[in-house]
Amino acid sequence: MSDQIINDLLRLAVENQASDIVCKTGKPALLRLAGRLKPVDMEPLTFDVLAGFVEQHVPEFLREQMEVEGQIDFAYEIEELGRFRVNGFKQRGTISVVFRYVKSHIPTFEELNLQPETLIKLSQAKDGILLLCGPTGSGKSSTIAAMLNWINHNLDRHIVTMEDPIEYNFSDNKSVFNQREIGIDVPTFELGLKAVLRQNPDIIYIGEMRDRTTFETAITAAETGHLVVSTLHASTSHQAVLRLFEFFPPEQQLQARRQLAIALRGVIVQRLIPALEGGGRIPALEILVADPVVKNLINEGQFEKLPACLESGMESGSLPFNKDLYRLVKAGRISKGDALKVSPNPQALEMNLKGIFLSEGRRILG
Repeated sequence: MSDQIINDLLRLAVENQASDIVCKTGKPALLRLAGRLKPVDMEPLTFDVLAGFVEQHVPEFLREQMEVEGQIDFAYEIEELGRFRVNGFKQRGTISVVFRYVKSHIPTFEELNLQPETLIKLSQAKDGILLLCGPTGSGKSSTIAAMLNWINHNLDRHIVTMEDPIEYNFSDNKSVFNQREIGIDVPTFELGLKAVLRQNPDIIYIGEMRDRTTFETAITAAETGHLVVSTLHASTSHQAVLRLFEFFPPEQQLQARRQLAIALRGVIVQRLIPALEGGGRIPALEILVADPVVKNLINEGQFEKLPACLESGMESGSLPFNKDLYRLVKAGRISKGDALKVSPNPQALEMNLKGIFLSEGRRILG
């Protein structure tokens, strides 16, 4: 009975393109659609249904963890529907379960309405660090999936991922994927990071640049000929670079600056904007390519000059957020009002939309 209720719910979620399904004892399930939670028209879920599902499907070796820690991660698969990452946890004496759909269809740049030129260029880097930034729910994972998908169909690479949770299930093409899920394939990020350089990867995808250990591992991997792709919570490329140095005490920041100046390949910041047609949301990007000018500013600690460098460095592939917003408005993909709401400089965007542009020539920043 538990399986039938849960399976019907998961089918409904997939049919409606939900990313997550939130199940709480005593409440109807909720589907996360385009970033927002929507209740399902159903009877409230009972403790017996949710606890019975977890008890039946949690792997035997993880049962003690549920009892001791009050939470558990495991995978659940329905034939011909797909795979789900499951997090079951106790709350106020009852059980809640959250499902994340692991997508088998990998999006392309075109499907995500992204201009791929700079993204493809960055994807071809043989080593270094590439960061994809933005708030939770901004589509970072989808953009990274599109980049890895391009690599998979065009380059011969061994790609090792460490994800929490896995959001896209890749099938090998020209590249070979080994996807490791934290809590299921490896207990912690730390253990996964310790082993990854012994697994002979060309590309390492780390789900989140979460602490100093992660950053130091990324630097070491970049310095030894690997491309490291990761995410970071930051709203601008300038803020992303500053956040990396929060991991280090002042006396170590000089060395960290020198290492990052060498290793960084680019910072991509993404936000999702409501689409004018067809519902859903469309990504708008800011891209800071780590060209020699950017590397010099990082090495010298002149972070305050990075925004101006972004605006004036488009010949290297950098893309100011306003420029992408302008493209989307002119293409009829998003509204002018929504673009102005999220713009870092709405006055400048307003001028651009009226046909007024400042010089885009490269300035010497000293």
